Amino acid sequence: MALVEPLTKIFREYLPEVKVNHIADDSLIQEVIANGEVTPAVRRRLLSYYNGAADGGADVVFNTCSSVGDVADYGNQYARIPVFRIDQPMAALAVSSYQRIGVISTLPTTLAPTCRLLRNEAAKAGRDVSLVEGLADGAFAAGQSGDGETHDRLIAEAAQRIASQVDMFVLAQGSMARMEQRLSELTGKPVLSSPILGVKGLRKFLGL
Repeated sequence: MALVEPLTKIFREYLPEVKVNHIADDSLIQEVIANGEVTPAVRRRLLSYYNGAADGGADVVFNTCSSVGDVADYGNQYARIPVFRIDQPMAALAVSSYQRIGVISTLPTTLAPTCRLLRNEAAKAGRDVSLVEGLADGAFAAGQSGDGETHDRLIAEAAQRIASQVDMFVLAQGSMARMEQRLSELTGKPVLSSPILGVKGLRKFLGL
């Protein structure tokens, strides 16, 4: 839900010729968090949304939740239209330029699929990468409750804890994009986030 407004603005800037319709269901991430993983029910509902988008006339699904990235990969084969992951361009760029990558997340359920994506992109590129996880425990709940200050502080602390072990950072969730510049200033390391890179990657994918 937090990405609807910022992504609408990014699409207007980078893909103004594309019509965007949002399908938002915040019960999905709540179920993933409660169970510590993507459940079969979440998987089924996501796949139905993908084909529901096709029924609505969509040409492509832009999947914005990294916690369900593995389902998006499967959906890209299962659905009647392509499913494009918001974080794929970010991961490809990260592994092409850096070897030691810090993965910052506000949810443990996002770390595993993001790390799998990075390793898959590295394998495709013939690159060897080392991943260091940085969980900002409690940040997601703070953000959901409207406590942006605590959300940002916990993310900054997570990045600073592992900064000496990495060459750069990726932000596992699109909702963390606002911390990109601040973390770079705090740690002196490059930081990548997914929303703008994802939309630019989608533009390239669509050949526009």
